[in-house]
Amino acid sequence: MIYLWFHLLLYAAPVVIAPGTHELQLKIRDIEFYEDRFTTLTFEDVSATDFQTKFNKNLNFTPQDYNTGSAYWMKIKLVIPEGETNYLLEFFDQTIDTLQVYLSHEGKPFKEYVMGDMLPFKEKPMAHKNFEIQLTGSGEYLLYFRVVSHEYADIRVGIRSYNRFVEYALAEYYLYGIFYGMILIISLYNMLIYSAMREIKYLYYTFYIISVGVFAMSVDGVGYQYLWRNSPEWNQVAHGVSLFAIIFWAILFSKKFLSLKIRAPKINTLLNVVFGLRILLFGYALFFDHSIFQNRNIELIPLIIIFAGSISVFNRGYKPARFFIVAFGVLFLGFILKAMLMLSFIPFTTLTYYSLHICFVFEMLFLSFALSDRVRILKENRDRAHKRIILQHEENAKLKDRMNAQLESLVEQRTAELKEKNTLLSQQKVEISEINSLLDLDNWRLRNNIKSIQMERLQNKELTYREFIEVFSDKNDCLRALSNLKWRSHYSCARCNNTVYSEGSAPFSRRCSKCGYQESPTTKTLFHGIKFPLEKAFYILYDSFNKDQYSLVEFAEMLELRRNTISDFKKRIKALTEEEKRTLHEIFKNLEDFVSSQK
Repeated sequence: MIYLWFHLLLYAAPVVIAPGTHELQLKIRDIEFYEDRFTTLTFEDVSATDFQTKFNKNLNFTPQDYNTGSAYWMKIKLVIPEGETNYLLEFFDQTIDTLQVYLSHEGKPFKEYVMGDMLPFKEKPMAHKNFEIQLTGSGEYLLYFRVVSHEYADIRVGIRSYNRFVEYALAEYYLYGIFYGMILIISLYNMLIYSAMREIKYLYYTFYIISVGVFAMSVDGVGYQYLWRNSPEWNQVAHGVSLFAIIFWAILFSKKFLSLKIRAPKINTLLNVVFGLRILLFGYALFFDHSIFQNRNIELIPLIIIFAGSISVFNRGYKPARFFIVAFGVLFLGFILKAMLMLSFIPFTTLTYYSLHICFVFEMLFLSFALSDRVRILKENRDRAHKRIILQHEENAKLKDRMNAQLESLVEQRTAELKEKNTLLSQQKVEISEINSLLDLDNWRLRNNIKSIQMERLQNKELTYREFIEVFSDKNDCLRALSNLKWRSHYSCARCNNTVYSEGSAPFSRRCSKCGYQESPTTKTLFHGIKFPLEKAFYILYDSFNKDQYSLVEFAEMLELRRNTISDFKKRIKALTEEEKRTLHEIFKNLEDFVSSQK
């Protein structure tokens, strides 16, 4: 929202520029004005002698008093002393629809300048984002301004020397370059992260940052100067469309980053309602009533909900939300400062004018910290999980060593006893042989005890993934089970129905002795064409037959797979017929038939 500050005083004295002045901001007493409520007055009307008494002052004028249906005429008298030349008269508000300037120097005929964001950029007197008029000589100037704008117009007039203007413009564009360069770099960086990780939140964040850049360009006038120079009609809606895009992508990014649907369902529902209403309001404003775009304070509603949601999620133990809270807190502060500036609650300064830009910069930095913090925390959790796995393997190895040592000790003890008995009682050779057989059986049972227990637990639907892979330890175990299931009754070639086959080149495949067609155990099954380890697919199938106790996030962390991969495979499982499910279920019901055989 842009403001109109009319500093007016009836019969104002001329503004005299002191020698050596490089910059001057016109004050209240320097400007006279008249409101043309019917927008019918011409320059000839307002410059007539009998009309001069109608120009007046209004020291209590506020932005809320501005009437967007009126045209405002202003008059300024300006004196440049001898020897002082090359000044610029500058209007800082780039969003004025139409600005007509009539300038007379030393009583000469008036010269007309027509500017405004409803005209192509090339029609500006100077190729700068603001509106400038050159004052090339010393003496007295009389200027009339006619301002028409569909929104609040900020009529702040400044006078600068050429040197001061060049210095100020270069510094301003330099800072703009840094600001928009940061936006470009952060956008490209997050796009690269998205292309590598395929996490949609990075894509949402990229679009959010781009929307921030477009909004800043539409407010600064930089977009009008460089992007849509020949499309002035876009100036009338650019800030409203880009501000909606900021809120749109901010909501999507926040919902995904904070996982509001899981961690704060009530706030998520409220945000969805506000999101839907905001989309409807945007559609109505875009196609029917552009004046709604001026109500920018409504954007505080979704920002407050997002801010409250981030605090709620953080209080529930989600640590990556801490930088998110700071980021949206800074953005929230920026919108408040901008609103206070628009409502004249705080004075206009360079810092307050660019407060929203500064807050955008800090918000982008803190959101980037939040994303990196999330990755760091996930990495720490993964490392802790790996350490637990390593410790568990070490404990298993120690247990195995102890069991082997006990078995070796027991074997040595029994062997010594047998040797002693053999020397004493040669007639007991048969008994000793039976004892040795029993020892071998005990040894085999001890070595296979863990796997037998896991098979029993598998049949009782209790195995974790670590326990599951002790049964289906690799791809060959899974292929063996599928082969036993697929051809348990008989083999029949899928092409020619021949029943005679030989072993194929691939593990557990069969080659038709008649037509030579080689068929894999996975062909025409649920597991055909999958791009991740077969034993992991078996565990997902096993879990779906039992309690279906793991979510996609838990599966992704446990199996080290992407959630999309797991989700796609679960969809395959759900698409199976009941007969296919019962058939596959046989793998986990009859382990002796489908796992142990052919080993």
